[in-house]
Amino acid sequence: MRISRIHVASPLVLHEKFRLEEEAAHYVRSVLRLKVGADVLLFNDDGYEFKAEFIEVTRKAVVVKINEAVKRKTESRLWINYGLAISRSDHMDFAIQKAVELGVSEITPLLTARSVVRLKPENRHKKCAHWQRIAQNAAEQSGRQFVPKIHLPTELEAWVNPLEGFKILLEPTARQTLGDLSPESQKVTVLSGPEGGFTAEEIKWALAAGFVAVRLGPRILRTETAALAVLTSVQLLWGDLSD
Repeated sequence: MRISRIHVASPLVLHEKFRLEEEAAHYVRSVLRLKVGADVLLFNDDGYEFKAEFIEVTRKAVVVKINEAVKRKTESRLWINYGLAISRSDHMDFAIQKAVELGVSEITPLLTARSVVRLKPENRHKKCAHWQRIAQNAAEQSGRQFVPKIHLPTELEAWVNPLEGFKILLEPTARQTLGDLSPESQKVTVLSGPEGGFTAEEIKWALAAGFVAVRLGPRILRTETAALAVLTSVQLLWGDLSD
């Protein structure tokens, strides 16, 4: 049986007891239904995976003993910053989940002119917390060693300007493809649009900020499909699977 993986926010010390935070404890008790003696893998964004054993599972507390620390290499050589235009709820959730599984490093949901979803300012923190939980679950499931940061939703024009590294704009009418490019930087920023695409003005902002427009192929892709396609391609060309 596959051993469950759980992300924790606190430092972990070998051979010490560790009490899980309430959200993780509830997950262990009520969802996984694990018992004393069961094994678990913990990670806390420091590059290690910690093998642990449950020594207490009660309503009051869930406690593990840390038995071993293992250094695993599951992260990409690239730092991928993804600017993802906000789409409908299920599509956005799917895109974030798969982006994390494919090795993205950070995601900023973007407010664009043609976004179908209009988030009120008072709802943005709540929605961001929801997306962060999706990212955490995806990181736990996919064996990653850290949980990508989901930033608060941001206006596109404000987001594009201060970015560094190699910057890619997904634009179906572009002449270049990813295969035509050869970035020198290990930091790659990807910008993909909403269901209706970017406006001419938004494309102008991105190009002025140093983005290179590329197409993914001869067909128009849905927002969630574009996320899968571009991140798989970037990892294949320059990241996980490159020479």
